[in-house]
Amino acid sequence: MKTPTSDQAVQGFTLIEVLMAISVMALMSLMVWRGLDGMLRTQSSLQTRADEVRTLQAGLAQWQTDHDQLAELPGTPSWDWDGRVLRLTRRNAETPNIATSNNNGSTVANSPGASVRVVAWTWRTDPGRPGGGDWQRWQSGPLSQRQDWQTAWNMAQQWGQTPTDSTRAAQVQIHPLSGWQLFVHRGGNWANPLSSDVVTPNPAQAPSPAGTNTRSQNTPDGVRLVLNLPPGAAGTGTLSMDWVRPTLSGAPS
Repeated sequence: MKTPTSDQAVQGFTLIEVLMAISVMALMSLMVWRGLDGMLRTQSSLQTRADEVRTLQAGLAQWQTDHDQLAELPGTPSWDWDGRVLRLTRRNAETPNIATSNNNGSTVANSPGASVRVVAWTWRTDPGRPGGGDWQRWQSGPLSQRQDWQTAWNMAQQWGQTPTDSTRAAQVQIHPLSGWQLFVHRGGNWANPLSSDVVTPNPAQAPSPAGTNTRSQNTPDGVRLVLNLPPGAAGTGTLSMDWVRPTLSGAPS
């Protein structure tokens, strides 16, 4: 066997070459980590945006459903706005075909198993929330007796003005808001719910304070909801949605 000469000796990596290789590998690892970190941040941001958009869409869908299911019963207001809280009497989802009240007025639904619910919507100020407040919804349990309905109707107003621990238990926070407005469509014109004067809806114009005008408890032909969205993942600016009473013969102008 021949012994390799000095010219034939196997050459290894020098220290400088090893350090350069390690540096290149470290740089590549850093670039890969930053790329993955950016992808994860983008994914998290998109997920947050999607969650907020879905939450807002669910709130708007619930608003639409509550109005579509309004129960217009004799002697029982189905829609009432006092400038702070909107109260609705709606059919219970499990019993859509309720009957009218009986002659003595002791019940609000006399079909077997029929019932209604009282639902309330409000915007409540909260300095700790984006935009300074939250859009909230409250609902009662199923009601079949007029006395129970009256109790829930009063409780909904109390929840909108001075909520207690018991009334807060039935509320749901829908979405952060900077504020909201309502306009109703009656007699072919849009109007402030607290006034009989016809007005043109203007997002910059706030509704009249509660109690300053006579309000109507009749179900309007249409309701315009104007939400002021604070800067956030779901977007910012003014969002408007119109509801039209399903039994209306013609769409409002």
